[in-house]
Amino acid sequence: MREFIVEADGGSRGNPGPAGYGAVVSDAATGETLRETAEYIGVATNNVAEYRGLLAGLHAARELDPAATVHVRMDSKLVVEQMSGRWKIKHPDMKPLAAQAARIFPPGRVTYEWMPRERNKHADRLANEAMDAGARGEQWSESGSVAELDTAAGGAGGAGRAEAVMPSGPPGDAAAGAARVRGALAEGRVSAAADVSGPDTARASAEPVRGVPDGASASGGGETDADTRAAKADGDARVAKADADTRATTGPMATKADADARAAQAVASPGWAPADMGAPATFVLLRHGETPLTPQKRFSGSGGTDPSLSATGREQAERAAALLARRGTIQAVVSSPLARTRETAGIVAARLGLDVAVDDGLRETDFGAWEGLTFAEVRERHPDDLNAWLASPDAEPTGGGESFVATATRLAATRDKLVAAHAGRTVLLVTHVTPIKTLVRLALGAPPESLFRMELSAASLSVVAYYADGNASVRLLNDTSHLR
Repeated sequence: MREFIVEADGGSRGNPGPAGYGAVVSDAATGETLRETAEYIGVATNNVAEYRGLLAGLHAARELDPAATVHVRMDSKLVVEQMSGRWKIKHPDMKPLAAQAARIFPPGRVTYEWMPRERNKHADRLANEAMDAGARGEQWSESGSVAELDTAAGGAGGAGRAEAVMPSGPPGDAAAGAARVRGALAEGRVSAAADVSGPDTARASAEPVRGVPDGASASGGGETDADTRAAKADGDARVAKADADTRATTGPMATKADADARAAQAVASPGWAPADMGAPATFVLLRHGETPLTPQKRFSGSGGTDPSLSATGREQAERAAALLARRGTIQAVVSSPLARTRETAGIVAARLGLDVAVDDGLRETDFGAWEGLTFAEVRERHPDDLNAWLASPDAEPTGGGESFVATATRLAATRDKLVAAHAGRTVLLVTHVTPIKTLVRLALGAPPESLFRMELSAASLSVVAYYADGNASVRLLNDTSHLR
C-alpha cells in the first residue's frame, strides 16, 4: 500500500480578506513531489483557507491512489487538533469543511501531525502564489500560466482547472472576491481606521519600546523592541498580510483593498459602527481602570493576586461610564471574571442600567512566575525565558504561563460565540490589555508581533464591528483624556 505525505497551508490577507491555499503531495518512501495544487478562493478567513488547503491535498492524494494511506502535516494547530478528534469543532464555517475532509479517505487511513511554520514553506509558498495571482485578477496554475478569475470560476476556459484543484467548491466565489478587490481599487478607497502606528502606539527610541501586557504599559522605560522580527511586508502596521517570515509580498494593494475599504467607511460613519453592511455585532472594548500594579508597570494576568481597582481606577471607571451613558449605544455588558474588570463593569453597568454577564474567555493571559514582577525584574531573573517569549508567540512565560498563541485561540472562540449571541447589537466588553490587543490584531489580520506595537491605556476604549459577511472594521480610540 502506498503512503503519501500531504503538506497543506492557507492564508488570508485581512482575516477575513483575500485568501488562498496551497498543498503538496509527496511519496512517503522517496520524498518525491507528486502533485502541487493551489487556488485563490476569494474573501475568507485564515482557518477556512487552511481547511481548503487540507481538502485540496487530500483530494489530490486520492486522485493519485484512492487505496493509499496519508499522513498530513500542517502548521495549523486548530486543523490538526480538530481533525485528530482532540478538539471540538464549534464554528459553523469549520464543521462542513471538516466533514468533507473526513469523507475523502476511509477512517483510519489519514493521520495528522502539527509542524512549525518554518517547515511548511512549500505549501505556504503555493498559497501565497495563489493569493498573488488573485490580486492580479488571475488564478494560479500548476503549469505557471494564469487565467482570469472570472473564466476560472465559471467559463469554459478555466472550469476544468477549477474542478481539478478543488472538487468540493469554495465557500465564497473567487470571481466575486476578485471583483470586490478590483472595485475597491477602482473607487480609490484606502484605509483610515486600520492604522495602529500613530502617536498612541509604542514610540521608537535609541532602545525601541517593547510593550508589556496589562499591568505594564508600552510606553514604560527599560523595555526592548522586537524589531528583529519582520514587520508587515507592506511597510506599516495597517493591514498585515500574514506572518512576515513566509507571507511577505510587495504586490499591489489589491490584496488588502477590501478590508481597507471597510475600515475607511467605518471612520466616515457616525456613531460606534457603520451601517453600510447592515447592523453588525459591535464590541466596544474597555480596558479596566488602574490597579495598584498598573502605574508600577508590573505583570498582572489571570494567575496573580487578582488586584481590585485603586481609587484612581474607580474614578476612571466612573468617567468611562459617563461617556458611554452620553453616547447611549451600549445594549449589553460582558466582563472578564477578574476582580478589576468586574468592578469596572459594575460601575459602568450601574450607570447604564444594565446587568453584567461574565465570560471566562475574556480573562487576561496567565503570566506564570512573572506575575507581579516588572519587566526589568523578569529580564534579570528569567532572561532566557523572556527572550524566547519576545521572539515567539508560541513561547510561554516561566512556570507554565499562557502563550500568546493560546490566548489568541481562546479569544477567537470567545469572539465567535459573542458575535453569534449579539448579532446586530452594540456590546461593551470589559477586559484586559492582551485580550483587547488580540481582538484588534485578529480583526486587522496583523501578525502576533503587532501586540508589542500597540499601547493601551487604563480605561481606554477601542471598537471592533463584525459584519454578516465575515469582515470586520476597527476604530482605535485609546483616548483617556476624559478620564483624567
